[in-house]
Amino acid sequence: MLNLLTLPRYIDLSCVKTDNTMDELKETVELAKRFRFYCCFAMPCYTQWMVDQLKDEPDIVVGGAVGFPSGADTTTIKEAAAREFVKMGVDELDMVINVQALKNRDYEMVKDDIYRIREIADKRIMKVILEVNCLTNDEIQKGAKLAAECGADFVKTGTGWMTAPTTLEHIRLIHDAIGETARIKAAGGVRTLAQMEAMIEAGCTRFGIGVRSTKSILREVGADV
Repeated sequence: MLNLLTLPRYIDLSCVKTDNTMDELKETVELAKRFRFYCCFAMPCYTQWMVDQLKDEPDIVVGGAVGFPSGADTTTIKEAAAREFVKMGVDELDMVINVQALKNRDYEMVKDDIYRIREIADKRIMKVILEVNCLTNDEIQKGAKLAAECGADFVKTGTGWMTAPTTLEHIRLIHDAIGETARIKAAGGVRTLAQMEAMIEAGCTRFGIGVRSTKSILREVGADV
């Protein structure tokens, strides 16, 4: 069972919606410091700000969102973004897979995209985002396998921008496809403690959850927020 001490170490606290405000970015940082969340994400234009806010918190890392949210940028653009994030001082990179290429079965394009960001990430944690609600079950498993083969540390379900949520079945599909070759991060529509615990049981080890939903889950474990 998750509790107030263990819960934050499963969560990448995110503030990456179009309508997130500076007040919410500040709240993200405050919550991270107060409860010791594992990682924080802002939109690219505020990532340097977040790095600066958390530079004196060695147990809280900052991630950079590459190709967010569509995954449709050229690989060259994704490379430039990844290099800029590395220069900023991020510790993790979450890149959106080229969803169209995956659906078109252009697997060489998909793999080249991932390989080149993997090289820039170097020893940093790299997560590959599938956007599962745009994919068939077969495409989810193929994308997960390609991500793992290309060196992803995590296969991530989505950006959190889709209206449909990540489900327990999505976690099971990915876990069946990749086993222990990469870890799984769930993002999108995870809003309760029960959802988190069921997904952990199915093989998920990290969650991307927005600041608004995170506050609700914190209340479930007794936090005063």
